[in-house]
Amino acid sequence: MPSPRDGPSLSLPGVGSEADVRPRLLPALLMFARRKPLGVVGSAILLGLVVMATVGPVLAPFDLYEVHIPYKYAGPGTIYEETGRRFWLGADQLGRDTLSRLIYGARVSLYVSLVSVGVGVTLGALIGVISAFFGGLVDLVVQRAVDSLMAFPAIILALAIVALAGVSLRNVILALIVLLMPAAARVVRAQALSVRETDYVQAARAAGAGSWRIIFQHMVPNCAAPYIVFATANLGYAVVVEAALSFLGVGTPPDVPSWGGMLAITGQKYVEVSPWLVIFPSVVVSLTVFGFNLLGDALRDVLDPRLRGEQATTSRLDQRTPSPGTEG
Repeated sequence: MPSPRDGPSLSLPGVGSEADVRPRLLPALLMFARRKPLGVVGSAILLGLVVMATVGPVLAPFDLYEVHIPYKYAGPGTIYEETGRRFWLGADQLGRDTLSRLIYGARVSLYVSLVSVGVGVTLGALIGVISAFFGGLVDLVVQRAVDSLMAFPAIILALAIVALAGVSLRNVILALIVLLMPAAARVVRAQALSVRETDYVQAARAAGAGSWRIIFQHMVPNCAAPYIVFATANLGYAVVVEAALSFLGVGTPPDVPSWGGMLAITGQKYVEVSPWLVIFPSVVVSLTVFGFNLLGDALRDVLDPRLRGEQATTSRLDQRTPSPGTEG
């Protein structure tokens, strides 16, 4: 029996064509917005951050490294007399504009989270699918390695990797990849074990299809839902870990603006003099994680078949249950 993703299907006039897919995209998005309004809120937050990171040099009122010694610890809204521009969110201990550094820091945080989650979760998912398909000794060895990595506290393992490899943005991404791979392998493996026993996978084996063809043509596409949910749910986690490593002094280098670095270098030492140096980076980090979590929860509810079944059952029961005013 062929896979439902690539096997023959009913051919209806005007249905399933490429020209018909695009008009259906807008109604699907509108339906998602009606069903999951919090997911739309999370998407709007993340879209705003992406726009801010993309056009940062245009939005930033000051240069990233521009120093204004007379305006050290300037409060929010202070006017820079030479040009009339304002320090909308204040200035740090060197007179650098906090808003400009937050805008540039969005680039670093989003870059680290997207690259680390994209690489780490993808590699972990492939390892989980391969482990589930071959089973036996391969599955045993892979799962014991996963257990060994997951036994370490996440922040301790990340600190050890960065301490051994050196302080740089690339090594922060490497540490996050190592943290994300075991959990992704475990989550996707659970789905792959059920996919392995389906009729179309057994039929592909009986037809003589090779192992790697079955893995990439039949199993990987049918494990996409947990992969997407896990990836979106951990984008916020990557932002928090990067900020934590930068706060501890082993994350991004001091000359690279990052939200965690701003908390460590400026906020920790000068919180009594200028508390806004702590407040504004903390708010941005919290808002970013909040947006990722809202979007991840919404996608989980939409893509997880178990949750879809529970919601459909609940909806049917609500429709059958009469309201108190109609009884009798």
